[in-house]
Amino acid sequence: MPTLDDILEHIGEFDLFQKQIFLVLCLLSVAFAPIFVGIVFLGFIPDHHCLNPGVSELSKRCGWSLEEELNYTVPGLGIPGDTFISQCRRYDVDWNQTTLSCTDPLASFASNRSHIPLTTCQDGWVYDTAGSSIVTEFNLVCADSWKLDLIQSSVNAGFFLGSMGIGYVADRFGRKVCLLTTVFISSLSGVLMAISPNYASLVIFRLLQGLVSKGSWTSGYILLTEFVGPAYRRTVSIVYQMNFTVGLVVLSGIAYIIPYWRWLQLTVSLPTFLFLLYYWCVPESPRWLLSQKKNARAIKIVDHIAQKNGKPLTANLKALSLEDDDTEKLSPSIKDLFRTPQIRRHTLILMYLWFSASMLYQGLIMYMGATSANLYLDFFYSALVEFPASLIIIFTIDRIGRRYPLAASNFIGGVVCLIMLFLPEDIHWLKVTVTCVGRMGITIAAQMICLVNAELYPTFIRNLGVMICSSMCDVAGIITPFIVFRLTELWHELPLILFGVVGMLAGGMVLLLPETKGKTLPETLEDVEKLGKGKLKENKICLQTEKSNDADN
Repeated sequence: MPTLDDILEHIGEFDLFQKQIFLVLCLLSVAFAPIFVGIVFLGFIPDHHCLNPGVSELSKRCGWSLEEELNYTVPGLGIPGDTFISQCRRYDVDWNQTTLSCTDPLASFASNRSHIPLTTCQDGWVYDTAGSSIVTEFNLVCADSWKLDLIQSSVNAGFFLGSMGIGYVADRFGRKVCLLTTVFISSLSGVLMAISPNYASLVIFRLLQGLVSKGSWTSGYILLTEFVGPAYRRTVSIVYQMNFTVGLVVLSGIAYIIPYWRWLQLTVSLPTFLFLLYYWCVPESPRWLLSQKKNARAIKIVDHIAQKNGKPLTANLKALSLEDDDTEKLSPSIKDLFRTPQIRRHTLILMYLWFSASMLYQGLIMYMGATSANLYLDFFYSALVEFPASLIIIFTIDRIGRRYPLAASNFIGGVVCLIMLFLPEDIHWLKVTVTCVGRMGITIAAQMICLVNAELYPTFIRNLGVMICSSMCDVAGIITPFIVFRLTELWHELPLILFGVVGMLAGGMVLLLPETKGKTLPETLEDVEKLGKGKLKENKICLQTEKSNDADN
């Protein structure tokens, strides 16, 4: 009885139908970018200082320019590396006094301004921006600055919690049902974020969006890979991830045009309701239907694919089955991920690689948002370098292998972070260029780790292994905002030191993994133990030789 892969070889592994589905589903990857890193623009932190009652009237009376007003009334200006006083403290004086001098107003309170007491920004802040952000609307600065970190951490916490349930929904009720459900909830929560009346509701809707949005991206990824043949799956999966970069580029342009966070959030959320049209243009996965013993529906969909590709399904190919694999009947357990020495080492290293890739990828984006001189252009340039990163993977993964490119990309990401410590602030183009190199390196690592992860586990725990290890990227996403924004308050370059160490350590740990290029996928725990010794490939060659001899006889 032919398998689905056998039939796809006959009716087209990546023909007209698959190409149309590919173009349609890739839009999910584009739309996921604003959810994943949109906080860079939604939570933009402009220059700010305390609102001083009476200062504006005094400034008008004296005819001060904005620069003069700040110099006369804001403490701590001009202190290198220390913005806390100028942004979070004000002089504890009464600016409404009519006797204040226009040339030195603070002389009325003390001969030396350093002796004037300071107080907190009790009346709010003044922000140097023409637009608005979550920060400016809810005053998430100074003592409340950690609340901005919590907004981004909440969406990553949603990714982490949602990954535990979305996979079950996709396997139990189908890929299409899971996709449509998560798309609707994600779109709705995105709109609710834009109209949130207060900070608490904003965090709740952000968490809700995180619970389902990664599930919609994953459902599209699974559907796409299950519709195409084996020869095209790897390339299609990489290009699907590449469309996330398209989303980053588009996001930078939209954010530049719409500098108001509520309108920006609506602009990136409302169009995603159109994904509900997938109900009519994207069929259910025939592989899932076969796994649920719904062979008639599976054959009907496969026949539709064949007609669309102009290669009608012959009668002898209309009996479908799943691959007969005894290893799938084994019950996977988390204990299996640590059962033998080799697989235990794989699991621990892969968990760290997922963690480090996510920390550096999100960390570099957030660090750029917190320190960039021109946020929109710098974000745009750094997003563009992700395109060659994907192409490098496509052209090197089967020529050079997995281990050395993965190790090099992690190492480059880490080294670049340390190099940035020594770059002068006034040479902006050099800093942007070096940042882009690091961004490209960690992008390669982030995309390659998914493939390597799947190739290092036996069939019966492959999905479980990827799920458990990849959950560490969400853990990293939860803590990275606090690392970036809190450490930059202490010293702007401090996060870079941490990222550099984490990235270089990841590059070294990759070299402890076996090379999987040209190796058959392991089927059992015993195969994993042999993986680094090249025995799997030899066994396959012997088996093929024996089959050839049997055929000749």
